[in-house]
Amino acid sequence: MDVFAVATDALFADPNIAGDAIWRAGGIGAGTAVRIVTRRPDQVAGFSDSRAVLPTMLIEVRRSEVAEPASGDTVEIDGETFEVIAAPTVDSLRLVWACEVAPPI
Repeated sequence: MDVFAVATDALFADPNIAGDAIWRAGGIGAGTAVRIVTRRPDQVAGFSDSRAVLPTMLIEVRRSEVAEPASGDTVEIDGETFEVIAAPTVDSLRLVWACEVAPPI
């Protein structure tokens, strides 16, 4: 294991940064326990001469825990279920997936 993988594992183990969740491929089944990092950046969208600030939520999960996340997968965090709504992207070191999710309805 290289130094970047060790550092990533340390970040995901830190309770101040990451938390526990249940990942369900396709949104069904018992799921798999994973550690995740959540981010909630605002996204700015332009409409003609106007701008709108839209809230978004990203969930980061290690590739070692979820090999191939996909749109339609769900993540349960503290009893709330979020759905992956876009194609996940992987970081440049191929250690962490970033998944855009929709909040529960």
